[in-house]
Amino acid sequence: MTDPVSALPPADLTRTGPGARVLAVANQKGGVGKTTTTINLGTALAAVHQRVLVIDLDPQGNASTGLGIAHNNRAINAYHIMIGQAQLKDAVHQTEIPELNLVPSGPDLYGAEVELVGAAGREFRLREALVSICHSYDYILIDCPPALSLLTVNALVAAQAVLVPLQCEFYALEGISQLVKTIDRVKQTLNPNLEIQGIVLTMHDKRNNLSDLVANDVRAHFGDKVYNTVIPRNIRVSEAPSHGKPVLLYDINCPGSQAYLSLAGEVIHREKRMTG
Repeated sequence: MTDPVSALPPADLTRTGPGARVLAVANQKGGVGKTTTTINLGTALAAVHQRVLVIDLDPQGNASTGLGIAHNNRAINAYHIMIGQAQLKDAVHQTEIPELNLVPSGPDLYGAEVELVGAAGREFRLREALVSICHSYDYILIDCPPALSLLTVNALVAAQAVLVPLQCEFYALEGISQLVKTIDRVKQTLNPNLEIQGIVLTMHDKRNNLSDLVANDVRAHFGDKVYNTVIPRNIRVSEAPSHGKPVLLYDINCPGSQAYLSLAGEVIHREKRMTG
């Protein structure tokens, strides 16, 4: 089957528009599908002709690896943006997916918080960096580290909304409560327009009754904030990063790919509703 993104034109950074919607993909708990959701949602949005920039703000750099950017090709990365050594446009890489660009991460990003601890306006570094480039994109997705750190706060200050991946497992609701408190705190003090765009249930196993119980509990608690689309536990989704590809390029027909295409449609629809 023909790859649906192969025929799209390459991204053009000179184009301008009304400005990107900036979404922070965040959950302080690791292993919930946060990076997987970022790169595959970004790919799915690009597949329907949205101009997308992924910012890898996690020092582990998994989003960079998952989008095929080699470690030796990350000389200028998110660290240099955060400490003011480079402009964001200098760190942008074109991925193999037309319309999808990436700002990679690097291990130096671990030290950014220490270097910025006494810096004035340290929570606004990313937001200020985005000003020069936001009109070149429709969506900017920020892959946050699995911690409620200064890097995550920078993402929440820069974003208009938060997308929360939530694994269908027993402690799901307990894990999200601290994130919600952090979002509320940032909204009260640093970014009054911040809101939760939606919660996406990930790693759902239809053979496991617990997955359905968790999904029902999350929907009962958060109501229509939870997307209708549920991302299934799927081996092809797990395999794709080892090939440096989003699952939509690795296997467009697998259930995981189809779920992310469905999620992209929901995100676009919800964004239109939220922005009026």
